[in-house]
Amino acid sequence: MNKEIERRRTFAIISHPDAGKTTLTEKFLLFGGQIQVAGAVKSNKIRKTATSDWMDIEKQRGISVTTSVMEFDYDGYKVNILDTPGHQDFAEDTFRTLTAVDSAIIVVDGAKGVEAQTRKLMTVCRMRKTPVIIFVNKMDREGRDPFDLLDELEEELQIGVRPLSWPINQGQRFKGVYNIFEESLDLFHPDKQRVTEKVRIDLNSEELDENVGAEDAAKLRDDLELVSGVYDEFSVNDYLEARTAPVFFGSALNNFGVKELLDCFVKIAPYPRPVKAEERDVEPDEQKFTGFIFKITANIDPNHRSCIAFCKVCSGKFVRNAPYLHVRHGRTLRFSSPTQFMAQRKETIDEAWAGDIIGLPDTGGLFKIGDTLTEGEQLHFKGLPSFSPEMFKYIENADPMKAKQLEKGIAQLMDEGVAQMFVNEFNGRKIIGTVGQLQFEVIQYRLEHEYGAKCRWEPVSLYKACWIESDDEKELENFKRRKYQYIAHDTEGRDVFLADSGYVLQMAQQDFEHIKFHFTSEF
Repeated sequence: MNKEIERRRTFAIISHPDAGKTTLTEKFLLFGGQIQVAGAVKSNKIRKTATSDWMDIEKQRGISVTTSVMEFDYDGYKVNILDTPGHQDFAEDTFRTLTAVDSAIIVVDGAKGVEAQTRKLMTVCRMRKTPVIIFVNKMDREGRDPFDLLDELEEELQIGVRPLSWPINQGQRFKGVYNIFEESLDLFHPDKQRVTEKVRIDLNSEELDENVGAEDAAKLRDDLELVSGVYDEFSVNDYLEARTAPVFFGSALNNFGVKELLDCFVKIAPYPRPVKAEERDVEPDEQKFTGFIFKITANIDPNHRSCIAFCKVCSGKFVRNAPYLHVRHGRTLRFSSPTQFMAQRKETIDEAWAGDIIGLPDTGGLFKIGDTLTEGEQLHFKGLPSFSPEMFKYIENADPMKAKQLEKGIAQLMDEGVAQMFVNEFNGRKIIGTVGQLQFEVIQYRLEHEYGAKCRWEPVSLYKACWIESDDEKELENFKRRKYQYIAHDTEGRDVFLADSGYVLQMAQQDFEHIKFHFTSEF
């Protein structure tokens, strides 16, 4: 059993938009033999879109709006990749995905360095002590000095770095990378489909001068001397403890430096780790199966209006058709067609091990994010919060004949965790809250194209939604009476206070000191 678990590597690829995450995912799949030709993410002429961007709206916009899950075998290891959206409007999906992985690869644009979204995501990795590897992308374009970049990475991401490959020049003059981890030279030939050959080389030999030119060879020797002088020896333990991040340089679009990253990654990345539940820590090599739902996607297949719940297996072995307890419902369920993914392509599987991510078909709103499945034990996995939204709009039905479709569509999309819905007690109107503006467009587009329902948005001026609770029933009643226009319920029936300005929220917190105001849904 342990052999199966030890060969699992489950990780997320995260970054600021446009740093090259999806391109890097494609190249990994190319090495894993899952795709024969990488869909050049940028070229719209041949209408080949990236394998991991499969929703219509993703193909039109050329961005990822939802996390996609892909798995492949490589070199005896079983690799599960989660390609996450970089755009901050979909950050919540990414935060949740980070709860289901054992490590992460951060992609940084060589010219732009560390950007806002990268900082935010790194904070989540730090909170969870997730080990990270950094890939500095786009070395075939003019960018910044590698040493400056490393300083910025250390400072901005608050983590020690250790380069394991080193670029030989950049931009037009980019000649390749020296792989410090394996002590070999990789020469650069721009080619999106082919992989460059390695040359094992002694740094002090004339062969190096012949391959890259005397000037670049001399600079490479100096740089590497500086690297070993400035940075400590690479320690796998420091990486696993999330104290050090190994750094690789390359160009994902031209398939360069990617294999070095993948080879090193499968060797050093952690296999599935223990997962915290409220009751106890769950070890991956326990005999009994446990798992939790971290994401729900509606309409993965437009012909069948069903949802798929993504379940991360935390321990033991999942077996098709075996009885498992759905802890929240207290019901025993059997799954006849659990699937594994290649973005939208999926195949039915008979078993899965700790570390794997499986799709469970959900026809009737069976699952919510955070649900636990076990072999009978009462367990609750934690750490899947919804954040309090910052943008709000009233949602109205634009086609009275399609009221049922609209209701079903909104319910399924809210279960996905795309956004949150609140019903105002004062006027009974539905308010949708999101983290970013783009979410409203995605909801409107998906309601129309996937459910055949049209909606329109109406403005509502609110500052923040926060969940309220209190041990003092009297004070809570008094608060609700005084703020009755701003009290709403979320989909689970909890009380929510919709503050229309920062000042109003601050005054409410001062005046009602026995009421707790929560900014995430986990309390």
